[in-house]
Amino acid sequence: MSSSVFECCNFLPYSLFLKRFRTIFIRNMSSKECASVIASLEDVNKNLTQILNYFQKNDIDISHLETRNSKNKSFKKDILLSIETPKKLDSIVKDIQKVCPNVEIQDVSNVINGNETVWFPRKISDLDNITRKVLMYGSELDADHPGFKDEAYRKRRLMFADIAFNYKHGIPIPRVEYTETETKTWKTIYKELHKIYPTHACKEYLENWPLLEKECGYSENNIPQLEDVSNFLKTRTGFSVRPVAGYLTPRDFLSGLAFRVFHCTQYIRHSTDPFYTPEPDCCHELLGHVPLFANKEFAQFSQEIGLASIGASDEEVQKLATCYFFTVEFGLCKQNGKLRVYGAGLLSSIGELKHALTDKAVIKEFEPEITAKQEPLVTTFQDCYFYSNSFEDAKEKLRKFAKTIKRPFEVRYDPVTQSLEILDDPTKVSMVLESVQIEINTLMQALLKMQ
Repeated sequence: MSSSVFECCNFLPYSLFLKRFRTIFIRNMSSKECASVIASLEDVNKNLTQILNYFQKNDIDISHLETRNSKNKSFKKDILLSIETPKKLDSIVKDIQKVCPNVEIQDVSNVINGNETVWFPRKISDLDNITRKVLMYGSELDADHPGFKDEAYRKRRLMFADIAFNYKHGIPIPRVEYTETETKTWKTIYKELHKIYPTHACKEYLENWPLLEKECGYSENNIPQLEDVSNFLKTRTGFSVRPVAGYLTPRDFLSGLAFRVFHCTQYIRHSTDPFYTPEPDCCHELLGHVPLFANKEFAQFSQEIGLASIGASDEEVQKLATCYFFTVEFGLCKQNGKLRVYGAGLLSSIGELKHALTDKAVIKEFEPEITAKQEPLVTTFQDCYFYSNSFEDAKEKLRKFAKTIKRPFEVRYDPVTQSLEILDDPTKVSMVLESVQIEINTLMQALLKMQ
């Protein structure tokens, strides 16, 4: 994502919390006296006032506050309150139960450095709760957006936004009948980029085009449907796509990658300027990203960036997002002694794709610690680009970088349950080791049979 969204959002003042709610306490695994409260709100302020008064009387400070749409349909908002308290959690729970009988205890092990809790999805369906947190869409287009004064375009964008907001995991992605103008814009971009791909795109990207044309209907006269693309990727690498109305925060976007889910726009840029877009659109997603998500090594690389972001601090998420920007979006690689492009931002931008492989471009080797400090640019060409010798090389460097992220647990993705396993105690680690040992035994038997 672009540098304009390298920040967390969705913080609301207390005045908006005065609604009916229930409170859920999360048991803190840290030795420090910290905890997190999730309050699900509907319409009444009485109990919230009582809880806040209780916090004040017992010297309990609120150190962090965040809102999300409630996972429970009976409520409108969930409020995350990180608290610092001199009291024991069990004592607080008993006291709160007296104030409000609707209290639940939930064990979540996403505490950072003992004093800050970051909310992250635990199973793939939890991604339903983050896709409404877009930073720009439809009627909210910025004044300098090419479609800002086009009412028909804005209405069209709102239609795409409604599809994304109403989408739930597990259901087919609604098909869209693109207009003649939209298809013409796609065709203009498609034809120009395909003139450059043979000499600029990496071989992994080019290898997947015949499959995309056959399985997903890629052609200059047809904008592929997200449902077809998603089904195709699932069979290739286990990745899937889901519609989104616009920009997500880096944390939310990267958390999707942890589940091998790519948040993908369905709308297309404005027809008056087909070679420019101030935001990701379906040309960027389908032409830039999708071909490489069908490559197993690249898919693994993308997921590891997502997994590294889970439970990380805001500062560390920003570093990972910057690494993502200069690899998955604007990355280069060496193949047969020559530089080739694998970054989607380049592969969907005619002008910058040509520029990136010229002598005028500043090119450096990808080193996460250095790359994370580079400023991403949105409205101009990048000041410099980073190359890797291979996806595997980039992945290994990223793994080393991820080890520097401070969190009291490790995260493992379980493809069977499509959920994240938080490895925070010996029992959980032992169970994973047992599963790994079974896999190793299978591989050993396979090698013996080959001999």
